[in-house]
Amino acid sequence: MITYIVAVLLHFAASIAVPVPCAEVVSRLEAELVGLMDVVREQHRYIQQLHQTQTLELKNLPNSLMGQKDVYRDCSEIFADGNVASGLYVIRPDGAPSALRVHCDMSDGGGWTVFQRRRDGTESFDRAWVDYKHGFGDLFSADGEFWLGNEPLHRLTSQGQYELRINMEDFEGNQRFAEYKNFRVDDEKDAFQLHVGQYSGNAGDAFGPASVKFSTFDRPSFTDEDAQCISHSRAGWWFNRCGAGNLNGHYYSGPERVQSDDGVVWFTWRGWWYSVKSVVMMLRATDLQQQQQSKQQPQQQQRQQQPQRQPQHQSQQRQQQQRQQQPQQQQRQQQPQRQPQQQSQQTPKHMFTSEQRQTHRL
Repeated sequence: MITYIVAVLLHFAASIAVPVPCAEVVSRLEAELVGLMDVVREQHRYIQQLHQTQTLELKNLPNSLMGQKDVYRDCSEIFADGNVASGLYVIRPDGAPSALRVHCDMSDGGGWTVFQRRRDGTESFDRAWVDYKHGFGDLFSADGEFWLGNEPLHRLTSQGQYELRINMEDFEGNQRFAEYKNFRVDDEKDAFQLHVGQYSGNAGDAFGPASVKFSTFDRPSFTDEDAQCISHSRAGWWFNRCGAGNLNGHYYSGPERVQSDDGVVWFTWRGWWYSVKSVVMMLRATDLQQQQQSKQQPQQQQRQQQPQRQPQHQSQQRQQQQRQQQPQQQQRQQQPQRQPQQQSQQTPKHMFTSEQRQTHRL
């Protein structure tokens, strides 16, 4: 036992005698930290997948009773099936390996599938490529911050034509919005490239017409020119024109706290150095409005025809009344004619003139 203790002490003394360089220790710790972060991310993805699976099992029954369809591809189909309440629903886009629990916004025409929300900075958007691919954040509460995921975005926008809507609010309570036609996100092999069409709204066009690839700090896809402008940002986004719009940027609790242009920025509204208070990004099928208009047209035609039928019905009643009144009028017209005849036949003799009397006598 004493020999063992002595050996341990000698080994400890030898380790002290040979100091390890500080740079080597730092490098070793950084490697261990990276490994631990990978483990944490894998565990986080596993928990999310497990949660989604359990949610699907719980939601299958009420979702099947919600409308005519058991499985909806997006919130547009949910709205078109008569469900007009905003809230959490279960969808399964074409080609998706599993169902998704999403927040459907039924305002502004209804049928919007929300895929991003920023409101208070509780969720960090300084994330790696894999996090933005699969999604992260509080996907299950009605007001949580989250990113639905680039992979679900690709599957959703590959089902047909979609439009993008962005609602923003600053710390002074001012609200703006931006809408884009032909919204589409490519798959991962094309770096989840963004495509947007015609712009409308009052927030300004910070995306521009160009198609832009998605970038994160660990997998950059932007040009060298943009890299000089946004190298300090760790958020994932479709960086374009030196970050003219970055709604996944660092959240600041007020405009006076902004120390850089890495915030939640929409340049065409408040500039680079103003980080907005809240953002909601959502998509909707373009043909939903056409479906609503086609449904409303027969109803409008019926409403237009109803006032025309009413006068016709009234005129028919009047004609029937007139027909019923005609015999009565004829009877009334005939009665005064008969009375003079009867009176003329039964006229007393003292009513005749002298000439008539003589004629009557003859």
